[in-house]
Amino acid sequence: MAELREGDRISNYLLEEQIGAGSFGEVWRARHHVFEEVVAIKVPTDPQFVRNLQREGVTIHGLRHPNIVRAIDMDPYGTPPYLVMEYVDGPSLRAVIDEWGPKFPIAAVSAIMKGMLQALDAAHQAGVIHRDVKPANILLNHPAAEIASVTVEAVKVTDFGLGRVGGVTTHSIMQSGSLLTEDGRSISGTLAYMAPEQKEGKEADAQSDLYSCGIVLFEMLTGERPQGGEVPSMVRADVPESLDEVFKRCYTRRYRRFGSAAEMMAALSPDEEQKATVPPPPPRTASRYPGVCPVCDTPAQADDQFCIACGRQLVNSVPRCPACDAYVRSSDRFCILCGHDLRVLQA
Repeated sequence: MAELREGDRISNYLLEEQIGAGSFGEVWRARHHVFEEVVAIKVPTDPQFVRNLQREGVTIHGLRHPNIVRAIDMDPYGTPPYLVMEYVDGPSLRAVIDEWGPKFPIAAVSAIMKGMLQALDAAHQAGVIHRDVKPANILLNHPAAEIASVTVEAVKVTDFGLGRVGGVTTHSIMQSGSLLTEDGRSISGTLAYMAPEQKEGKEADAQSDLYSCGIVLFEMLTGERPQGGEVPSMVRADVPESLDEVFKRCYTRRYRRFGSAAEMMAALSPDEEQKATVPPPPPRTASRYPGVCPVCDTPAQADDQFCIACGRQLVNSVPRCPACDAYVRSSDRFCILCGHDLRVLQA
């Protein structure tokens, strides 16, 4: 395809500035030649990704939510093919984290995370899994220098190009490449924010997106990504315990994570901080019969400590690693997060 330049016209829009580029596509800020409306236009630079552009357009066009960058127009058969999207006049969360580091205001962290979760909740309910949640894909319609006053409404989630729609996965034209699992399967996404099941080439789900949200939460609070069994307060002393608990419910095995974006969002609310921790189990008599979650009636294995469906604690006491406070099984010999020897707990 011909190289695009400033001043070129695509349909009714005049290109003003390239604002993003990947191995297979570019994103330009453009302006409608009559109405003066400013938009973002995504254009594939490789013909084989035209179909992916079409799938991405259809995906985000069906996601009508204030916290999701909306699709405005699309022509996969144009010269060149293009997707017109809402333009967000502000920085990415990546740029804001790089600027503020560990001094990122706590209130702003909560507001941004709630905006992200509202967007993901709407997408998940529509059957779309983002699969590439990271700071670069979170846009803020708010100045970086005034981040302390950011609102939930200013948050815009973009680039659903890796999203799964009805079992079909779209591959973003903006991706920088793909990864291979040990058995040779190709996976797409950003390794540093990818849930373990995605790295293994397994099917991603809503809880995979929430794992990525946990990493983004940690990075907003500390300026760094998590390592080992760390919680945010180990890196930054003023992080409230409730946010540590929210992080731990994301950055863990899939069946221990929050059951939904809405559940995670509730745990972030100051007046509902108690929801950030795993609630105590109700009396066993609440179950219809042994081996069933007393809340949602999902069958449970004999050694399950939490319900795999709703996350409810199923036992009276859950052992934790004495080194990093992570949840462990009574049969575990070593902590899955930090590697601490747990045999002393079993003695």
